[in-house]
Amino acid sequence: MPVHLESHVPELNLKPGTTKSDIVQFLYENPEWGYTPKDVTDELDIPRGTATTTLKRLYDTDYVGKTSDGYYHALSDRTDIQRYLSNLDQLYRMFGHHRSDTTPEEPTRKIGEGRTDEDLDAELAELEANLE
Repeated sequence: MPVHLESHVPELNLKPGTTKSDIVQFLYENPEWGYTPKDVTDELDIPRGTATTTLKRLYDTDYVGKTSDGYYHALSDRTDIQRYLSNLDQLYRMFGHHRSDTTPEEPTRKIGEGRTDEDLDAELAELEANLE
């Protein structure tokens, strides 16, 4: 499958919807600020250990920077990450209305609940007849 050379970045290992991608997105959307792992935990509602570990890995792979006193921040020279986030933003704008921000409710009735075996057999026979 061909790739668009201007936007293809083989070494960029970010997948939308992951904690890693969410943290990168948060930091790069706020490039003028530095954040501690606790700040990221509070902003993204993720466990503190996850934030700490992910931030360290992002720093070790040069996806984000870190001040000497422990504040993580976006790197201005990572145009590949900025391009990734721009593409991600475009996808959300194009398809975001199709996503549901709510969890589907549990069905109020379980499959087969309140039906006798005879009712289920009759329903199955009707479905099979419709297939023929």
